[in-house]
Amino acid sequence: MTSDDPALVNIEHGEGGRPVVTVWSDVGCPWAALALHTLRAASARLELPVLIDHRAFPLELFNRESTPKFIVDVELAAIAARRPEVGWRRWSAPEWTYPSSMLPALEAVQAAKSPAVGGLRASDELDIALRRAFYTESRSVGVHAVILELAEGCEHLDADALAKALRAGEGRSEVYGQWDIAQGPHVQGSPHLFAPGGYAVHNPGVTCRWTDSPENGGFPLFEAYDESWAEELLRRVHGAG
Repeated sequence: MTSDDPALVNIEHGEGGRPVVTVWSDVGCPWAALALHTLRAASARLELPVLIDHRAFPLELFNRESTPKFIVDVELAAIAARRPEVGWRRWSAPEWTYPSSMLPALEAVQAAKSPAVGGLRASDELDIALRRAFYTESRSVGVHAVILELAEGCEHLDADALAKALRAGEGRSEVYGQWDIAQGPHVQGSPHLFAPGGYAVHNPGVTCRWTDSPENGGFPLFEAYDESWAEELLRRVHGAG
């Protein structure tokens, strides 16, 4: 399998002829949220539109447990301190409302890809809304009602159609199927970006190391971030060199 395999990269162009970048990630992964923020900001700044085909890298299925809040907290703090433009905030809601699972959110993003719900653009709008709600508003994005409320604010997403799709179980088999693929050798973690032509980069631009394992009380040292990767990727998929 290469990075151009259909299991990793489905299509080169999507709605409106926009180039597509495939992003494997977990909604609860701060590094993925950073990569997506950088890519979207560069796309707007350079006026090089792109569609994001979200694929699930469900950390809790890999780890057989929910991602511990203490790990997310220290990663979030390390990123937000170096890149304050992301606008993240420490969790401020009651501890008991912290999401115990991100699978419902991941399933909803997949279900939104259906043309009846809205397609790739709607799926990405929902992903944006979910990450904003989690990282800046301290909302429990694993709750069905919260997901549907966020969907109501997505311009290209039919929230009623999404509600029907989720009731029918749509999105769940996609998440598990993507988990199967992600257990292979080519998807290295969250985030991992793929694009036609052999592009494949895990956690782009980041230089980080842990002082010790998180379980032993270690901290992530976010030493550097080279955001030029986003412009290079956008120009690549637009054929602009």
